[in-house]
Amino acid sequence: MDDLGVVSWQLGRPALPFRRVAVRCAYGFPAVTEQEPFTSSGTPFPTTYYLTCPWLVAGIARLEAAGGVQRWTETAARDPELAASLARADAEQRALRPELDVGIAGTRELGPLKCLHAHAAFALARPGYELGERILDEAGETWCPDGRCAEARPA
Repeated sequence: MDDLGVVSWQLGRPALPFRRVAVRCAYGFPAVTEQEPFTSSGTPFPTTYYLTCPWLVAGIARLEAAGGVQRWTETAARDPELAASLARADAEQRALRPELDVGIAGTRELGPLKCLHAHAAFALARPGYELGERILDEAGETWCPDGRCAEARPA
């Protein structure tokens, strides 16, 4: 199966506006995609790196459900190293998509986090993003134990 088919299966819907696979899991399946800045209809799509690995999506969702967005926002605001990491990643994101001028997950202002999935995806696609790497660490084991995306069927 092609990457687009696997990603569509992972998401349970067509993967749009898909550009390419940016990161693969330990089993070789797509884990993070890079998205086009606009959909085919011209609608802005602010998330550059999109987390598609079902294992990681579930792990990050558990963090978010437990108040992780607010907690990581507060942690980054208190920790100068994490604040600097967020500022560098935000600037890098804006440089990647100057036509949209938005930070990670489409944020307009630096500070409040919006989606931990987007920060995790950014950290995997752009190693060295400390805040995103810490979010990934908290989510637990990065890759599933069994290569479950081998079951991918077209969405």
